[in-house]
Amino acid sequence: MREKLVAGNWKMHGNLAENKQLLSAISAGLNGLNGAKFAVCVPYPYLSSVQNMLQDTDISWGAQNVSQYEKGAYTGEVSVSMLDDFECTYVIIGHSERRTLFGEDSYAVAEKYVTAQRAGLTPILCVGETLEHREAGITEQIIQEQLTAVVNVAGIESFSKAVIAYEPIWAIGTGKTASPQQAQDVHAFIRNGIATQDINIAKELTILYGGSVKANNAAELFAMPDIDGGLIGGASLVANEFIAICRALSN
Repeated sequence: MREKLVAGNWKMHGNLAENKQLLSAISAGLNGLNGAKFAVCVPYPYLSSVQNMLQDTDISWGAQNVSQYEKGAYTGEVSVSMLDDFECTYVIIGHSERRTLFGEDSYAVAEKYVTAQRAGLTPILCVGETLEHREAGITEQIIQEQLTAVVNVAGIESFSKAVIAYEPIWAIGTGKTASPQQAQDVHAFIRNGIATQDINIAKELTILYGGSVKANNAAELFAMPDIDGGLIGGASLVANEFIAICRALSN
């Protein structure tokens, strides 16, 4: 049976006081909640404090990016061994903001994905199309190209130890949301594409939706047969919203 997961992506938000208040509320709200996994992916400076706050809970933690290089003269980069020092479980790889704002191409994303897996981290691999891609009718082509880049470097077997997050770029932080059926169609395309190479991996692959999931649309999205949870941005910074989304998946 596929694992369900809600992962919060804090992006570049937070401070020590706010984080403590947020995680205290989330930990209390999710205490005893079964049927899914829960995680937060936080800015690097807060990994130590988040580790301390969550280590006795059922909530996992991770980072939002990682270098493809293991060590060396790469000023400003963070390696997988550094993330391992803080017992991270997950790392987001290839988020649309990394691709569009910081120029990460699909090959760099694939390298980071491989580096993360070698260190025992579970990559949350993000794929998705822009509004221009969707309007041009090439959503599936873009998704396929992004996935193929990873398969060519890491192999199809690597997806047995990974999570995929579909994030329509046009629905992130814009207030727009793909309809549940639009999201389901792309999730099914992803799963079917993996199935052509390994049907068993496809059946067990956790695929998250990452396009402005909120408390008021989570249940409808999570009811779709190929949506296994969410990668949550802004709503992960509001305790009641994040808890409600997690409860929608758990139910």
